[in-house]
Amino acid sequence: MATRLSTVLMGTFPELRYEPTPKRIRASLGGAAVVDTLRAYLVWEPRRITPVYAVPEQELLAGLAAPALPATLVEEHPFALRQGSAPTSLDPGTAFGKHTIAGEELDVVTGPAAAPRAAFRPADPDLAGYVILEFPAFDWLEDDEEIIGHPRDPFHRVDIRASSVDVEVALDGVTLAGTKRAQLLYETMLPVRYYIPPADVRLDLLEKSPKRTVCPYKGQASYWSYPDSAQGRNLAWSYDRRYVDAAQIHGLISFFNERVDVRVDGVLQTRPVTPWSRPGGRDGPGQSGGGGGGPGAL
Repeated sequence: MATRLSTVLMGTFPELRYEPTPKRIRASLGGAAVVDTLRAYLVWEPRRITPVYAVPEQELLAGLAAPALPATLVEEHPFALRQGSAPTSLDPGTAFGKHTIAGEELDVVTGPAAAPRAAFRPADPDLAGYVILEFPAFDWLEDDEEIIGHPRDPFHRVDIRASSVDVEVALDGVTLAGTKRAQLLYETMLPVRYYIPPADVRLDLLEKSPKRTVCPYKGQASYWSYPDSAQGRNLAWSYDRRYVDAAQIHGLISFFNERVDVRVDGVLQTRPVTPWSRPGGRDGPGQSGGGGGGPGAL
């Protein structure tokens, strides 16, 4: 009997998962070193879809202390991995403090600076001797390159392919873009995204937005809104040029196909259901409080 691999991977989401990484992992807090290791793990707590780093406690260059402040309630943001399924996974916007395994929360202290409850010592024998660190609390390097949003998932793939299909984007009957020279971005477990040259987008109908999000695979995204529609807030985005592996989409514009009508070679596409299906949903299409088929990754 054949096995669909995505079914196997998603079947592990209720479990604690980890994978060693050969990369040199460094973290700092306010310019002070927190860790520098070649023995880090990528860790996914149960229900989490994006990883964080776990590092050997004995290689920490900072101190750990009992939390100085009482714990606060962490809001949970559940969502469904697939349309029609129950919302059992945790959106990356769910803060680090929502732990789904037993363990001990700790403050990270470097001289005068402290990151409250930014370390978690899991009560799991396979992770004995390791502490999990909150990603947003620190500045991170893999080897000598800055990492933003969250660590990259080695089981998560982004492919970009040039295409001559006829792509048309409309909302409320108004055409916002049309092209035969889109770049199609395929990302694991996410909808296809259509990246369109600005010359083929009705930028005269759009307004620049102050919104910014980050994706660990593509960079920082800036946004546009379509002010003539209630569904038009932060409707489209474009990435900066920080990552060479996303060079094919640098400067191109993509729309949330969850909230617009997309026709490909004249065929209206079904609007996918994702955490970005409404204007007030996820911060960006994939995250940080960050990431996926658009700004930020799942």
